[in-house]
Order: sequence, then structure tokens, then C-alpha cells
Amino acid sequence: MNANTELDQAYISGTQMWLNSVIIGYNLCPFARHEQERGSIHFSVDQHAKIENCLLAMMTEIERLDSDTDIETTLLIYARAFSNFDDYLDFLALAEALLDEQGYEGVYQLASFHPNYCFEGATQDDPANYTNRSPYPMLHLLRESSIEEAVRHYPNPDNIPQHNIELTRRLGLAKLQSLLAACYS
Repeated sequence: MNANTELDQAYISGTQMWLNSVIIGYNLCPFARHEQERGSIHFSVDQHAKIENCLLAMMTEIERLDSDTDIETTLLIYARAFSNFDDYLDFLALAEALLDEQGYEGVYQLASFHPNYCFEGATQDDPANYTNRSPYPMLHLLRESSIEEAVRHYPNPDNIPQHNIELTRRLGLAKLQSLLAACYS
């Protein structure tokens, strides 16, 4: 295994730990466990820092989803970019615009995760931010058709965000900080 692959694997391992202990462990996404058990989640690490390269990495993963139907969803981890949350939000806007420009509106959806995620109007220490906090900046690329299918068979999908807010606030800031800290490599 070369050094870059070892480094990439460290980011993937931390992300998998977060996925299993936080997202699946606390059922923040009721659909994640099924895909994890099926082995249909692809993990990719981008080591670039330039926005153009980060967008190219996203499009490479979109092409992978287009060509490999065994992959249901991709977590694209940005190892060297977007440590600043505002920079990440700017990038997210560009990424969403590029998806639309490339004709993928309605085909794929981006979910956003960042170590310093903070919802608009929330304080940094609001535990509810941990519904979107992750060990590293990342994009979650999802197939729109799969989302529609999953929610069609899930009772009250509109209640998921409120449930997650209530759960994270019950767990408390210290617990959530500890869970996330355990995922860093």
C-alpha cells in the first residue's frame, strides 16, 4: 500500500467510524444501515485543495455512480480543502450549480457534512448541528430516485429532521463532541 493510499484509508476509516457510531448508531439516517449492510456505500478521498480539482473529484464520483449501479451512494471526503466552514458553503453552492449545469438536477442530490457545520440561525454549540457534523468536510452524493423510493416506504419521513434535532439535544454537546472526536485519525 503506498503512502497516499494509507493516508486515504485513514480518512475513510474515520468516516466509516462516524457513519457506524453516529449516523447509524443513533439512527440519524434511517436509510444508512441498509446501504451499509449491502456494501453499496462508496468512500472516496480527494487530496486536492484547489476548488477546480475538488469539483472535478465530485464529477468523477458522479460518473462512477452513473456507470456502477451497485454503488447506491458516495461519501466524498475532502482531506485538504475547506477547513473553514464558510469556504465549504461557498464550494457547496458551486458544486450544486455544477450538478445543475451538467444536467444532473433531479438525478443526484448533495448532502453536506463538515466538522464545523452550523445551521443558519443556530449557535455553534447547539447540539443539533451534529446532525451534519462529520470528522472531515465531505459531500454525500445520493441518487434522487433512491431517496424517493426510500421515503415512499418510510412512515412520516418529514419527521426525521425534527427527531434528529431532539435526539442530538438530548444527547448533549459533550457526548456528541466525544463521539466525533473518536473518529479522527
